[in-house]
Amino acid sequence: MIQDIAPNVFHNEFHDRQPQAHEHVLVFDGGQALVGYDQDGRLIFPTVDDFRDIDIAYTYLFAVDNTEYFLGDLKENFTPEGFAYENMETFRKARPLNRAFAGVTGHSLYEWYDGHTFCGKCGTPTVKDHKERMVKCPKCGLVNYPRISPGVIIAVIHDGKLLMSKYAGRGYTRFALLAGFTEIGETIEETVHREVMEEVGIRVKNLRFYKSQPWPFSNSLLMGFFCDLDGDDEDLTLDHEELAMAGWYTPEEVPEDDGISLTREMMRMFKAGTYPR
Repeated sequence: MIQDIAPNVFHNEFHDRQPQAHEHVLVFDGGQALVGYDQDGRLIFPTVDDFRDIDIAYTYLFAVDNTEYFLGDLKENFTPEGFAYENMETFRKARPLNRAFAGVTGHSLYEWYDGHTFCGKCGTPTVKDHKERMVKCPKCGLVNYPRISPGVIIAVIHDGKLLMSKYAGRGYTRFALLAGFTEIGETIEETVHREVMEEVGIRVKNLRFYKSQPWPFSNSLLMGFFCDLDGDDEDLTLDHEELAMAGWYTPEEVPEDDGISLTREMMRMFKAGTYPR
């Protein structure tokens, strides 16, 4: 999965400092990232040295091993030679994985900073804290920290088949598992039951937690569950606003996929017969 960058180690501790010339800069423009590639096709990012004499503000983000990454806020229109803006989807296939993870995680923090430029309570411009990753309103005192949304990935199994679906109205057209975000006042387990009922109209039992995954593409923390159909009625009633289709598939019908998501890993486990029973 995208966060599995071992032997590299991700360090998300905040440091209040400015970068040196050799350190990496992550620059974003909405849903696009400034990236480049070396002669072997490996993902690279610009360094501070690429922005000499350019009006740009830096914010410390995190480190991978001893490589520290900074968010770059360009104050003028400038693209360093050898780099270009690409859609965030590029990080799904980019290698090495530790840089792809840095890129998509940096974008998650970029969106948080960009969305908290002003106080949500009184509208005053916020200021960045110097001790921790936090923004504060100098007028009313409201503070904000980066937040993630908990959600579930659900692999429903019945008679040796896996329930797979496809989203409605999205650019992503490959098979997926049922999924959804946790509502206020709801446990993760309750989320599983509710999402399955809402999306395909069936009940499930025997929930087995598999593992979790930080998923910066949607600023979420995903928790994967395997479960079984509760009863014998396998007929599905689709929520067509959420799903274009859904059905039961044998291991042989599950497509081969080496993707970086929890969904793909769970589908591979079902296909190989190694999922928790």
